[in-house]
Amino acid sequence: MSMTDLLKAEEIKKALDAFAAETFDPKKFFEMIGMKAMSAENVKKVFQVLDVDGSGFIEEEELKFVLKGFSKEGRDLTDDETKAFLKAADKDGDGKIGIDEFEGLVHE
Repeated sequence: MSMTDLLKAEEIKKALDAFAAETFDPKKFFEMIGMKAMSAENVKKVFQVLDVDGSGFIEEEELKFVLKGFSKEGRDLTDDETKAFLKAADKDGDGKIGIDEFEGLVHE
């Protein structure tokens, strides 16, 4: 399954362009690409696409490249952006984002 099976390519591009030069805000990004309005089940499908190594978690090293999971034109997150994203989503403090934590952040 690819990201464009779940989300509209033009909305992804518009959101990526919006964050090209400014600090990445995951909640704002998810809203811009229509994820906030998605069912929990579909948000979890997006998570599975982003979980590159199939571990069931998005670890810090995967998070840095999360925008490339939405589009190959996506930029890498800075270290500060990666840490802020992790802090916002990692509710149990284990240093990685689980599928339920991800879904919770999207629908927060």
